[in-house]
Amino acid sequence: MSLSINNNFLSLNAQRQLAEHTNEVTRLVSRLSSGVSIASAADDPAGQAITSRMKSQVTGMREAMRSINDTTSMLQVADSALSNINDGLQRLRELAVASGNGSYTASDRDTLQDEANQILSQITLTGNGASFNHQAIFSQESRSGNVDEKKRAVLGSLRAGWLSAAEDMVQQYYGLQGDGVTLKINLDTTDGQSGVLASVTGSTAPGSAITLNVDMADFSNISTPDGGAGPVFDDRVVAHEMVHAIMLRSTSFSFPQWFIEGTAELIHGADERVAGALAGGQTAQGIVDTITGGGFSYEGGYVASRYLHSRLKAMGVDGGMKGLMTYLHAHQAANLDTALNAVTGGKYQNTADFMADFAADGASFIGNMNLTNADTGAIGGLDADGGPSRDARSVVPPSGAGTPAQPLRNFKVDYPDIGDAEPPKRRVQIQVGAGAGDLVDMEFGAMNASALGLADLDLHNPAVALMRIDDALASVTAQRVQVGAYSNRMDAAANTNQTTSMSLEAARSRIEDADYAGTAVRLTRAQILQQAASAMLSQANGEPRAVLALLR
Repeated sequence: MSLSINNNFLSLNAQRQLAEHTNEVTRLVSRLSSGVSIASAADDPAGQAITSRMKSQVTGMREAMRSINDTTSMLQVADSALSNINDGLQRLRELAVASGNGSYTASDRDTLQDEANQILSQITLTGNGASFNHQAIFSQESRSGNVDEKKRAVLGSLRAGWLSAAEDMVQQYYGLQGDGVTLKINLDTTDGQSGVLASVTGSTAPGSAITLNVDMADFSNISTPDGGAGPVFDDRVVAHEMVHAIMLRSTSFSFPQWFIEGTAELIHGADERVAGALAGGQTAQGIVDTITGGGFSYEGGYVASRYLHSRLKAMGVDGGMKGLMTYLHAHQAANLDTALNAVTGGKYQNTADFMADFAADGASFIGNMNLTNADTGAIGGLDADGGPSRDARSVVPPSGAGTPAQPLRNFKVDYPDIGDAEPPKRRVQIQVGAGAGDLVDMEFGAMNASALGLADLDLHNPAVALMRIDDALASVTAQRVQVGAYSNRMDAAANTNQTTSMSLEAARSRIEDADYAGTAVRLTRAQILQQAASAMLSQANGEPRAVLALLR
């Protein structure tokens, strides 16, 4: 090998090796001192990118856990408030049931109403006051959706008792019942105030639906259990129309107008009509002549039907008018002529025979009617049958055998859409994960008395009050169930975050954390090589001195 003093290849190579081993020792010492294997991107570019993403997910989940924990606390506050509201509603229901006690006076019900008003105020205070971090939890709206309140009042009274009471009356006094078809409630027809208050439309065709049309111009003041302003209360109007509805579906309905309208009036009585006609200048004979002459008036139809009921009883027909009606139901092709001949055993061979009898004795019958007492003259009552006296308020019972959910046993009731009764909602969005889409939307309805439909709760009308309270209880229960579901979802999200975070931390550790055993072995090797390189560099640097030996 030639010797050279200008270029010392051995020294340069030793220097390079020493530098590499020194750098390796530096990296390994850094890993052992920091505990991570990736001190800079140069150590592992791909690994550094992966662990950076994992770190952002883990830190995001850590913050999401704080959000979940805060939300869980908020839901606990919400559930506590709903529990208090539910307790208040249960007490309201007790008061409404108590108000239905027939032995209570108006003063007693006023006392119950005073307590109810205080409970409603507390419900509003609790619902509107429930907050977390100075933010209201429930919606602060005070409206119950966009419901038409007047229509709601009418439907409430129909559901609470008017329909079921009327159905029971028709079955009790006429022996008639519906055939299970759909009875649609229509609140969108009108001929103006004081015209046709209500009507029934439909046909006798098998399976054909019928419609009860209620004129809101006349049913817009449901402030009492009976509705309207007496003596013709709204519940009496409904009873009248339910006679038409049931007769339409249980008989041929091919009868004279006086019989159709008169029997509908007889179910609730119409003494006030007769008294009004007489006070207006009409004579008893004139009322009779209107019907026997082929004309019609409501008071005339009522008197003729009540006279027929009286005559049928005198002839031994069981139940009077009820006996006639049950025959018409059993023989649905029969007309009134056939039915009268059958049930009277030929004493009335047809309607003409009855009309002749009514023409002769009708005026005297009117003269013997007691039009000054409180009884309305309804079938089954004091004046018509010697039963209990029933005035304009009591002639239709508060309710029948039906329930608000199914008020009629022999019809399927189809209610109209009167607007969205769903209370307004407050929406809250919760971040439950590290991703942009890891969100949970929560809805909290308004829980004050107005939004729950109880702002005008009147315990003087216990049937409707009970129905309103039950609806409010259902809304509160549904919101409480939703709060419970949200709480369970937060628990599930927390468990998911914890599990995912643990998995990510383990994966990140496998990539980023230093392997102390392996690194220590490599450090020992690097240090030995560093020392060896240093020794070899010393020898390589001394190699040019051999040239001096040649010169000597």
